[in-house]
Amino acid sequence: MAVKRFTKMETKSADDLVFGDAKYPVSYGLGMKAGAGFVVPEINFAPRPGAEKNPDTLRREYVDYITKDIMDRAVTLGFPAVQLENEWIYQLGNEPDKFAKPVVAGQKEVMKKYHDEYGIMTAIRHTLPDMREAEKGLREGMDKKSSYPEKVIESIEVAAKNGADVLSIESMGGKEMSDYGILHQDIRAWLFGIGYLGSIDMEYMWTKIVDIAKKNKVIAGGDTNCAGANTSMFMAGGYLDKDIPRTFAATTRCIASARTLVAIECGATGPDKDCGYEGPILKAISGRPSAQEGKGAQDAHADLMGNLIASTCDLWSNESVEYHPEFGGSSVQCWLGVIGYEAALMNTSKQLKQDKILRDIYAACDSYRSPEAFCLRYDNAYKIGEAIVAEGNSIYLRSRAAGIKAAELISESAKTKNGLKLSKHESDMLNKVMTDLKALPDEESKFVDQCLKAYKDVQAFNPKNYEL
Repeated sequence: MAVKRFTKMETKSADDLVFGDAKYPVSYGLGMKAGAGFVVPEINFAPRPGAEKNPDTLRREYVDYITKDIMDRAVTLGFPAVQLENEWIYQLGNEPDKFAKPVVAGQKEVMKKYHDEYGIMTAIRHTLPDMREAEKGLREGMDKKSSYPEKVIESIEVAAKNGADVLSIESMGGKEMSDYGILHQDIRAWLFGIGYLGSIDMEYMWTKIVDIAKKNKVIAGGDTNCAGANTSMFMAGGYLDKDIPRTFAATTRCIASARTLVAIECGATGPDKDCGYEGPILKAISGRPSAQEGKGAQDAHADLMGNLIASTCDLWSNESVEYHPEFGGSSVQCWLGVIGYEAALMNTSKQLKQDKILRDIYAACDSYRSPEAFCLRYDNAYKIGEAIVAEGNSIYLRSRAAGIKAAELISESAKTKNGLKLSKHESDMLNKVMTDLKALPDEESKFVDQCLKAYKDVQAFNPKNYEL
């Protein structure tokens, strides 16, 4: 399928960005809808260590325990809808026909039973593991030892044929370069790794995923730059952490949004992936439904935008929790309660026509807690989206534009009395990022030539992975 670049905004204004409503809602699964006027909790989980002992023990963990517990609790609490997300562990992806097939089919069988008996809307997202390794080769035929590129494609097909409703992946293209960029706080390397190489790899991967999804009549959801931008965000950390300036992390997030957008340009319809914090920018550009995670994902990690990031979500996720007992039931039951009641609050605010007030309260909670949260606030996310589509036909120029716009927004806020408060360390990095990005060439070919020479010795970097 031809890739269709975004050169204009599909969402008409920043004020149109609100949780539960997308310009292009999606229907799938067992009566499920996303972006159709309400928010759905999306519960994500992981099996206990040891459950992967053999296919039977793993199927029992996923199907008889985890899936049944979730559906039981959703009906018990009167939630009208629940989406499950199964982020595949290594064993599922390494031998998909042996380990994954019975899990995928078994989970859907349990969900259908509850849907038929209680009428609950439900669906399941399968997020396939990107096991590819840059040093072995990212393209089919390159990895002679592990055949990981072929196993990724096989995993997608097994999921699509046996019960998945939504297909997603956390693709890894460009990570070898983005890791170098974070370690050296080199924004040019990051832009090359995620904005350029990552976008090339996304196009390679998502044309295949969309094709498989269409053949099997399931939804191609979306990607996330979890491997890159989330690494940057978590290394920047909170107020006790000083290794990576949060101004650097904020800029990397906005550059990453231009890369994650490629999935939709290849034909993915959303909902995109919850751990892609760049989701508000993608929704602003594309009008497609978005899954997000924040304060309901404390089981997995902490961030500085737990409320703000809920402002534009269509599914509200817990990220992922290991299955185990807690005082209130199993872990998946307890965390479903957390995100399910938050979704109920959002949905009630819509029924009372107070949703934009709640959105603004969410946004106000965390606007100035960090530069990254500030950039992802819905009005600023829209501005970054506008910068991307203005250069929409060049994966390089639009990524650079996103980074420059992010730096400008942060700088302007920091100059106001009640705006962002930056340390000298963060201000110095912001100025360096702005200067470095603006100094880059306007011609894509010159930028690529420059980077191929400058980063030729970066560990695991192989231009052939990107057909360069």
